[in-house]
Amino acid sequence: MNTNETKTGFFSNLKYDAPASIIVFLVALPLCLGIALASGAPLFAGIIAGVIGGLVVSLLSGSPLGVSGPAAGLAVIVLTSIQELGAFDAFLYAVVVAGIIQLILGYFNAGVIGYFFPSAVIKGMLAGIGIIIVLKQIPHAFGYDKDPEGDLSFFQRDGHTTLSELSYMLDSINFGAVTITLVSLAILILWERPFMKKYALFQWVQGPLVAVSSGIGLEFLFRGIPDFSLSAEQVVSLPVAESVSGFIGQFSLPDFSQWSNPDVYLIALTIAVVASLETLLCVEATDKLDPQKRVTPTNRELKAQGVGNILSGLIGGLPITQVIVRSSANIQSGGRTKAAAFFHGALLLLSVISIPHVLNLIPLASLAAILLMVGYKLAKPSLFRQMYKMSRSQFIPFLVTVTGIVFTDLLIGIGLGMVIAIFHILWNNFKTPYHFDPAKYVKGEPIYVQLSENVSFLNKASIHQALIQLPRQSEVIIDASKAKSIHPDVQEIFEDFIQQAPSREIKVEWKEIETSPDHDPVEQFGYVVAELSDYRK
Repeated sequence: MNTNETKTGFFSNLKYDAPASIIVFLVALPLCLGIALASGAPLFAGIIAGVIGGLVVSLLSGSPLGVSGPAAGLAVIVLTSIQELGAFDAFLYAVVVAGIIQLILGYFNAGVIGYFFPSAVIKGMLAGIGIIIVLKQIPHAFGYDKDPEGDLSFFQRDGHTTLSELSYMLDSINFGAVTITLVSLAILILWERPFMKKYALFQWVQGPLVAVSSGIGLEFLFRGIPDFSLSAEQVVSLPVAESVSGFIGQFSLPDFSQWSNPDVYLIALTIAVVASLETLLCVEATDKLDPQKRVTPTNRELKAQGVGNILSGLIGGLPITQVIVRSSANIQSGGRTKAAAFFHGALLLLSVISIPHVLNLIPLASLAAILLMVGYKLAKPSLFRQMYKMSRSQFIPFLVTVTGIVFTDLLIGIGLGMVIAIFHILWNNFKTPYHFDPAKYVKGEPIYVQLSENVSFLNKASIHQALIQLPRQSEVIIDASKAKSIHPDVQEIFEDFIQQAPSREIKVEWKEIETSPDHDPVEQFGYVVAELSDYRK
């Protein structure tokens, strides 16, 4: 069997999915806690969302490699929503309603929106997130942990920015954290070497797990040593329940009395739209990273996310999306199927029940080393070289997306990249191939204009410009016989041209669109591609 093939069956790829799930678990744990902290929600709410994303969404989703959980992109929305509604349980009701809206979007086939994001923008998103991960983890690697894990915004809640945080970091360097980071990075890099992969033991025992274990050991070793010992905020801080009732008490129920509050529904709609967009973007990016190039059914993904958010809201969790950081960690760790995402959710649940004290020994510096590797692989210099060698219409949207994400946030960066990509489409549509070359024109010979099957409003400016350039005292044949649809705006331009042609002494022959009694293509909305070309002698 080819090594890139994936067997069918939930447990058929266990030797790949089980180790990958451990790495995703290690990445997800601090992110769940950090996003909850940044959202102004109980820390356990982030764990609940991670567990639901792993155990529930993974089973309902059609994504083989996507991992769902609480998303950094929603942190600001969650924070302001809780403040606006005045209570966390009121916000939970909004999360439930948001899940219902996502279900409806899935059944109305809204997942098709994901296919409209250009490849350059998706690659820019991956590279931008990679850079942000690296920049955000450097302070944690040096022992400066003021900004919580999971914050991907340039402007931080503490008033600092991603870049200014690096300068504040220099005043608070902890040599123990630096040592743990360097040792962890050395282990991770060593584990990636080809000679290590020859041994079965090193295929099962993953580098991140060894790095984390080493970090715990070093943390014990450094205790009591000035400048090397770690403080409570420099290790994982998972809520610990001392009893079963205490554990159950960490779950919350939504306040259903909020059904009459109109603010709840506006917040729910905002969460549903933003969470759906982030999910669709992540699905597109994850499919591009998938070595087997499998395609995720986007409508099914929206339904799965909807169910996940309904359940998360019902038991006290944060809103859920598919998340690129966890998904890319899954892919980079060799995950093959959705079993990896499921097992990561199971590990989250089992660990908070049985070993929370052990998890609270993990240094954030060790986890920072893992995330630094994830970020580097997303933003490799080779990706920038590859995009630079492509056309400007690919590289510029890519670069704008990267820059926008690094200096604003995910959705704004994506929006900026989309604007530039659309501008390039419109510009190219305007300048080519709609032009008349006087040097190639032979006076007295007819100018032949062939319209393609679909002539859309995007062709309006270029067609208008081409018709203006036609010389006086010429003969023009406009062949629309093959066109299936012409947008009314373009049809109006042709009608105006035909009316004005006598004043320019231009003779126009119009070959009509082929029609049937039940079909009038002139009234149809033409979509993207139209050609006005082949000026024949």
